[in-house]
Amino acid sequence: MSDKPITLYTSPLTTGQAAKLKKLLQDDDYQFEPKPYTLYYAVKDRLNVAVYEKGPKLVLQGRGTQEFVQFRLEPEILGEAKLGYEEVLNPEMFTPHFGIDESGKGDFFGPLVIAGVYVDRGIVKTFMEAGIQDSKRIGSDKRIRDLAKIIKTTQGAVSSIVEIGPVKYNELYRKIGNLNKLLAWGHARVIENLATARPDCPRALSDQFANPRLIERSLMQRGKTIKLERRTKAQQVKNVARALCAAHTSGVLEQVAKTHFKTASEIDPGLFPPKPEAP
Repeated sequence: MSDKPITLYTSPLTTGQAAKLKKLLQDDDYQFEPKPYTLYYAVKDRLNVAVYEKGPKLVLQGRGTQEFVQFRLEPEILGEAKLGYEEVLNPEMFTPHFGIDESGKGDFFGPLVIAGVYVDRGIVKTFMEAGIQDSKRIGSDKRIRDLAKIIKTTQGAVSSIVEIGPVKYNELYRKIGNLNKLLAWGHARVIENLATARPDCPRALSDQFANPRLIERSLMQRGKTIKLERRTKAQQVKNVARALCAAHTSGVLEQVAKTHFKTASEIDPGLFPPKPEAP
């Protein structure tokens, strides 16, 4: 993790977690204030806590965000440790690669947009510190525009966007006759553009919309050496914990994890007995 503490954090919550968090904030003497579209909004010592109705979704902002996540939110509300363990939980995210995704494929109006960016460890760290994440977890259009500017201006983060407006989309669709093939064509064009700027990049990561052979067939010369990978979800904490325990013993969790979390007891309840439910 960077020495610079994070000052912005978002996370989805269950309704039960939202209620439990509200009780924690009340017990800690946070000051509650009305705010539109929230279940509640609370402030203490320059830390703002907003839980939005849609989701529900938690947004923490301000000084003390990182400490609150690590020492209160994760152990007492979420029940799993993620912050600071990103390189353990998902090491491939920090190795050089192109990340590609699309938007608009399910919308009746508007264009189909495929975008990609080259990242390495330093770039990923910069993006994380800026709060860049899945746009579905960001509720403000202005915030998305601000983060897009950071992506475009971060040193080394080469980006490429292919925008297919409705007229061109309809023309290509009539010619190609298949949405997955059209998407593959767009992904291939983005990969080619990125590979021109970063020919040393070894792999490209995209979502699982179709067989990667469709993209491979659409790639031209510069993209032929790229290793294509697909992902639908990030690696899960429990899967990583089980793999570590299988390779070593359950005791390895003492070295790499916070073992008072319920995740540890779910992995090995004998070594890490679950805490009794509060009356």
